[in-house]
This record gives sequence, C-alpha cells and structure tokens, in this order.
Amino acid sequence: MPTIFHTISLWLMILLYVSAGMNHFLQPRIYIKIIPSYFPVKHLINIAAGTAEITLGIALYFEETRYWAAWLIMAMLISFFPVHIHMQQIAPFKMGKFTITKQLALIRTLLQFVLIYWAYTFTR
Repeated sequence: MPTIFHTISLWLMILLYVSAGMNHFLQPRIYIKIIPSYFPVKHLINIAAGTAEITLGIALYFEETRYWAAWLIMAMLISFFPVHIHMQQIAPFKMGKFTITKQLALIRTLLQFVLIYWAYTFTR
C-alpha cells in the first residue's frame, strides 16, 4: 500500500506533466526558441512534446498504465537533454518574463536527473 507521501508525490507529478504539456500549446514560442536549430520542424517537436507530457501525465493516474508511463517519462526526459544542453550554450536569454543565466540553465539540466529518479519511483 502506497504511503501518503507517495500518493502526494504521484499527484504532484501528474499535475506537473499535464500543466507543462498544456503550456507547450499556450506558450509555444518559449519552447520553440530553446529547441536546437539542428532539429527540423520545431513546431511539430513542440506539439509532440506537449502531447506526450499530457498523455503520460494522465497515464500516471491509472494504476494499469502507471509503470509504463513512468518508464516513458524517463525516456522523454532523457530525450530532452539536447534542449537543456542547448540552453546552456545560448544563455543568457529571455524565457518569458525570466532571464535564463548559464547557472540557471545548468541547474535546470541537473534537475533532469532528479525528475528521472522521481519518475523511477513509480516503476516499483
């Protein structure tokens, strides 16, 4: 039986991915800007990323799909590393109202490992 901490953690993760995915559609320019230029059709990549985040966030809710959703979230987060490395290369830059410095970009890249581990906790 999951602990209350695990349940709260699950709901936070669901909220994180569904809201982050929706933001890809609400503010696409922010995401398109940070996709490296060597990726073609940036707008389609943004749509795919947003759709994946929403779908996987919802899939976390269901016990039957949670295991695979967590593994696919980990794969998705790994696939985002080129974007985070690119962010370090182009920093400083504006992202909405915020200025992303090289230090913030590095912290954001390192946060990927925390997010990957967090998703991993739902595979057990």
